[in-house]
Amino acid sequence: MNSPADALAQVAVDLRELLCGDALAELSDAGRAEVLAGLGEVSRLADAGVVETIATADAEFGHRFGCRGMNEMLRRTVLVEASAAARIVRAAEAVQRETSLVSGERMPARWPAMREALLDGAVGVAGLLNAVAPFDRARDRITAEQRVWADENLAAFARGDELPDADEDGRGRAPRASAEDLTQFAAALAIALDPDGAEPADEQAQARRSITVGRLRDGVHPLRGSLTPEVAAQWKLIEDAYNNPKVGGAPDAGVRFTLDPADADADADADADADDGDLFNCDPRNVIDPRTSAQKRHDAFAAALGIAARHSDMPSLGGAAPTLVVHVDASDLAAGTGWATLPHAEAAVPLHVATHTACTGAVQRVLFDEGRIVGITTTDRVFTVHQRRAIVARDKECLIPGCHVPATWCEIHHVTEHARGGPTHTDNGVPLCWWHHRSLGQSGWEIRTDGGLPQIRGPAWWDTEQRWRTPQLSGLERKRKRKQKREQKRERNRSAVLQR
Repeated sequence: MNSPADALAQVAVDLRELLCGDALAELSDAGRAEVLAGLGEVSRLADAGVVETIATADAEFGHRFGCRGMNEMLRRTVLVEASAAARIVRAAEAVQRETSLVSGERMPARWPAMREALLDGAVGVAGLLNAVAPFDRARDRITAEQRVWADENLAAFARGDELPDADEDGRGRAPRASAEDLTQFAAALAIALDPDGAEPADEQAQARRSITVGRLRDGVHPLRGSLTPEVAAQWKLIEDAYNNPKVGGAPDAGVRFTLDPADADADADADADADDGDLFNCDPRNVIDPRTSAQKRHDAFAAALGIAARHSDMPSLGGAAPTLVVHVDASDLAAGTGWATLPHAEAAVPLHVATHTACTGAVQRVLFDEGRIVGITTTDRVFTVHQRRAIVARDKECLIPGCHVPATWCEIHHVTEHARGGPTHTDNGVPLCWWHHRSLGQSGWEIRTDGGLPQIRGPAWWDTEQRWRTPQLSGLERKRKRKQKREQKRERNRSAVLQR
């Protein structure tokens, strides 16, 4: 009879023969799916063999081969990383069968049904650990009978069998559960068995909560931390609100542009069908906003911080709202180049970063000339709540075409910088999202106002004519306005008929 090692060697030979040829490359889609399912089962069985081998070994097994422990033994023999070896060791502890000191026989495992599912290939190491984790955390609060009940239901769910405590209709045969499915199912069972376990779990979560800003590296600060569930949920809502602003349906046509801003309402009906194919209204090549999802999440975080700093509920610091002080040399500011410094920043930042920071409304700027303070910005440079509302009502969205971040989430940009004499007035303020505000100095976009109306001129790749264009109401808003005017006109006509 072949030894287990010989049997495994034959399995390895058969797999090598399968992989050496072009049999896998020539598979149909259906055949490829079947092979993936088969390889998954082989992989789970191989993992189960590793776990059972470790579970049946004694504590000195690794030491006898010159290893510091079981983890190192696994890394050297199975060739896995330390974290994977640690998961195997934890899985072995869950299915390990202790030996009776009286009879010398092996006792049942702590999770006997899940052990059988593991050895059958119905569940992998990840699924096993995910299934037993919530019950191990509640070990002192559930009885042995409850653990056995949970074990049977978890194993049945993993196999896709009918649950032991199903009703008369049953659930029938179902596909095998994934590791994520087992996580959710185990959490539901744990809540049923341990309704009071939320308090200890929350206490542990509160103790582990953290946010750490790392040291500057390659121009950025790494951010690490652990959020409690409610904080993470709140942040996800903020992120979704920022990165998915059009929740009422598909995004509207965006910012509209015309060459003659004199009277947009006079030709509203004439261009009713001009929404489609407008060069200055869309971003089909994703060149106006090329940010990745991760970069958009960062910018949402930055915008949320700015709003929080300006909010009236923010606690004061030194008798005032948390104010970021930007240190700028007067000569650099006049030249438009140079560096600026920020508190708690490990490196200087370019002047355009300081200019953007000082324009957000939660900043005080101090000008230096050869070490002497020559200027301190005052609070009259901050747009008031009423001014922000008026600008939001006028412009609706970020002024850059193709960007649909709503104006309520935008920062108000001084078209003519306050330090250069620009007034804090609605005629001098336009909404820009955090990224377009941050990159305005290098992106090639230019903004000005003409009689209180914002105008924008894009880079040559966007507009070869390089003409100043006036943003109008978005296509959706314009349609609403036209509909409202038609209804008013019909109402006037109806009133005129009645008067006759």
